[in-house]
Amino acid sequence: MRFLVALFALLFTAAAPVAMAQDTQQAVFAGGCFWCMESDMQHIPGVISVESGYTGGKEKNPTYREVAMHRTGHYESVRVTYDPKKITYEQLLSRYWPLIDPTDGHGQFCDRGQSYAPAIFVTPDQKDAAEASKAKVISSGRVNGRVIVPILSLGDFWPAERYHRNYAKQNKEAYDAYRQGCGRDRILAEVWKLP
Repeated sequence: MRFLVALFALLFTAAAPVAMAQDTQQAVFAGGCFWCMESDMQHIPGVISVESGYTGGKEKNPTYREVAMHRTGHYESVRVTYDPKKITYEQLLSRYWPLIDPTDGHGQFCDRGQSYAPAIFVTPDQKDAAEASKAKVISSGRVNGRVIVPILSLGDFWPAERYHRNYAKQNKEAYDAYRQGCGRDRILAEVWKLP
């Protein structure tokens, strides 16, 4: 009898994520430190989860150390799982732009190098929307500088090591000190011409 109860529980639990996955979509963005991107994007209504990781490089299973030393071609990035009934991909793109400095292709804020550069990683179905969103940002006149964020084909996404996940929540004091010391919010206000 215990076996049947355990089997039923296993089958019931395993079925739930599959059903949920059919009703969700994903988007991948790079915007400097993935701790900051993860923390900022988790608060967007309609976003279910945000996972820090690495994408854009060729090597399999890259480590933080390899990526940070610019050995793999990967970007620190986030994979956003969202409910398309609550937020569209186009709306998610519009929420992404103000979180980055789109004029800096050599890193973001105090983090320098290609692994910290901003980028939008797209599937073939997402490419037109991403290009249109970028064009809208360029024509808006809201950005103080030239928008140089590339739109790249999405390849493999490798989740970051466990200690990087939910870093802002797990290490609030260290995260707050890093974010303030890096000048992220001050620079964003300057780039986006905010009061």
